[in-house]
Amino acid sequence: MAEDDVQAPGNLHFDDLNKLRVLPSDVIDETTSLRDECKGFVEHFEEYQKLVSKFTDLMRDLSKEVEAQKMKAVGSCNLLKTMRKQRDTQQQKLKELIVEKTLQLERCKVEADELQRQEEEQRDFVEQFASSKMT
Repeated sequence: MAEDDVQAPGNLHFDDLNKLRVLPSDVIDETTSLRDECKGFVEHFEEYQKLVSKFTDLMRDLSKEVEAQKMKAVGSCNLLKTMRKQRDTQQQKLKELIVEKTLQLERCKVEADELQRQEEEQRDFVEQFASSKMT
């Protein structure tokens, strides 16, 4: 109890300004101090809630952007796989075409050799025929 407080009958008190109070002035001072601290705490807590809300919104937006980039990357990866398969298919077709053309070239060489041989035989025959008629 403060020295200035004068106790009235029935737990009533007079403060420094001689106002009648139900509580002693030191309790009123503590109550006022506690109210001010609570008010400051509530203000800080509201500021904290605003920061948490902003952070949550930012993380939500960031997660959406990450998800969009992830989908883009998956799409690019799938496109690359498709292109790789197409390239492999095209490469296989070209290899088969090379084999086919190589076989065709070999057949043409054999045919050309055979035709040259036949031409030589026919020249020899014509030469023999011409020389036999001349003799």
